Amino acid sequence: MNGFLNEFRTTFQEILNSTNIVITSHKSPDGDSLGSSLSLYHFIKKFNPNVAICHPDEAPHYFDWITDISKIKLFETNKDEVIKIIQEADLIFCLDFNDFKRLGDDFGDLVQKSDAKKVMIDHHQNPSINSFISISDTTIASTSELIFELIFQTDNLLAMDAPIAEMLYMGIMTDTGSFRFPSVSSRTHEIISILLKVKINHSKIHEKIYDSNSLDKIRLKSYAIVEKLEVLPKYLTGIISLTKEELERFNYKKGDTEGLVNSILSIENIFVAAIFIEHKDGIKISFRSKGRFFVNELANKHFNGGGHKYAAGGFSSEKLEQAVNRFKKLIAKNEK
Repeated sequence: MNGFLNEFRTTFQEILNSTNIVITSHKSPDGDSLGSSLSLYHFIKKFNPNVAICHPDEAPHYFDWITDISKIKLFETNKDEVIKIIQEADLIFCLDFNDFKRLGDDFGDLVQKSDAKKVMIDHHQNPSINSFISISDTTIASTSELIFELIFQTDNLLAMDAPIAEMLYMGIMTDTGSFRFPSVSSRTHEIISILLKVKINHSKIHEKIYDSNSLDKIRLKSYAIVEKLEVLPKYLTGIISLTKEELERFNYKKGDTEGLVNSILSIENIFVAAIFIEHKDGIKISFRSKGRFFVNELANKHFNGGGHKYAAGGFSSEKLEQAVNRFKKLIAKNEK
């Protein structure tokens, strides 16, 4: 990738010259937001000790195995500390998001209003961040892949060590669905080959994320599929909705419904999948699709969200039943 060569080089010079660097990423962190943040953190540390990671909220519990996850400062639990860090920053990295609203209202406003130079590194469509440096490419499979290119294109591959490579591998693996999504390219596999030469334990990473399920998590997913799955054959759509009471029944922890929407999409003749999860502050929604069905515009226009063509998220302050029914009407209206 040479399309962003100047941007990568300028970014590296900013890393060398900045006084206080902050790395941010979107609310409800996933493997790519964590992987890109922590790999960039470890990379910057080799050249500039004054770097911090500030995220809006905590990661799902199945990421607890990550050695340095405690280095991430959380706005939801350490607001005063994070505000001070952002106010003192002169360089802020905006990773894996293209709109400040993805940080949440309060944290998003704080970062947006900061006078620090901003570097956006992202792969989502329609970026709206006015940044000093913008490295945005929707053809790239993950933001972690772009962080690798930052290291590679600035001739710093010798700085690649196991902590950096492990987090890059995690970010790329999770955002490509274990390398099965259409966004995966030959370059993706070239990068993975380079990361494996650092002798990371790639099978352990996969096991920790996908094969470390609690009994409650398995029972919740089983209940959701057996009791709550609603299929709309006419619209090639599958829906699952879960109430707060149902989550509590299975001792829900953040991340326990991760992957459930993909299970819906795996059903034969289902091309659109949605899962609606009721929390105390509203309804969190995950959308997936394939073929000619794109869900990013649906999430953006109707559910205060966004994402990729085939994978997006949203939020609604309606009651659970109202949000589901509105989604059904939108799907029916857009039948082709």
